[in-house]
Amino acid sequence: MTLDPSAVGAKGDPTRRSWTSKDSLLYAVGVGAGTSELAFTTENTKDTPQRVLPTQAVILGGGGVPLQKAGEFNPALMVHGTEGIELYREIPAEGEIESVGEITGIWDKGKAGVIEMESTATLVDSGEKLFKVKMSLFCRGAGDFGGDRGPTPTFELPDRAADHQVTYKTREDQALTYRLSGDRNPLHSDPSFAAMGGFDRPILHGLCTYGFTGRALLHTLCDGDPSRFKSMDGRFSKPVMPGDELTISMWVDGNKALFQTKNQDGDVVLDQGECTFA
Repeated sequence: MTLDPSAVGAKGDPTRRSWTSKDSLLYAVGVGAGTSELAFTTENTKDTPQRVLPTQAVILGGGGVPLQKAGEFNPALMVHGTEGIELYREIPAEGEIESVGEITGIWDKGKAGVIEMESTATLVDSGEKLFKVKMSLFCRGAGDFGGDRGPTPTFELPDRAADHQVTYKTREDQALTYRLSGDRNPLHSDPSFAAMGGFDRPILHGLCTYGFTGRALLHTLCDGDPSRFKSMDGRFSKPVMPGDELTISMWVDGNKALFQTKNQDGDVVLDQGECTFA
């Protein structure tokens, strides 16, 4: 069971996805937004037009990638490696997009293989590019096919205290809300399924952790203005349990910031973070 590096460059058929104001509200609540963020959690607050958290791109986009062409791998042994978004304009509260995806890299890590892909979303009504979603999948048992190991990321945090730190506490039932935005994997809700994966209880979605982190970046670096949020990239390094506290540390250099997210025990859960903003 191995991946096929000849699939790099393969593009999928365009796929469409629509969303409503309610979908945007539900996503915001799912990543912890509350009464202090009414622009994202309500649609009828006086003098407060509804806006969308930039990280909602990971829910709406990512479609159209021909994953079936990447070779053979066991989905049960696949984990989310990295996630990135690039925003071309602010996401509207409701709309429809067409996404075209592409396999951009397949790497041989020995006993595992890595699939990298990206998908660009365009607004159907205007033809305007909205955002790009980038991600990688780490596929255990699908390596050793004689391919390139791929680039080695270089990431080093500054040798100084973080410029900003924000701590959010996730709820014990956080995954039950977040799953309603689309990811119904029972790993995040069914104790018996989580036990088969070696966990004593269901874990939080990695993209929920990503959303919590994005909220911290948005409010700290962009004064809560999604139109100033340009990109966000990070690598998942450890599962988060519902109820955990997440501390997001940021090191700012001009219109770019490096970031890292840790749990209450000091374990890094989202690493190699980079964000750009206006």
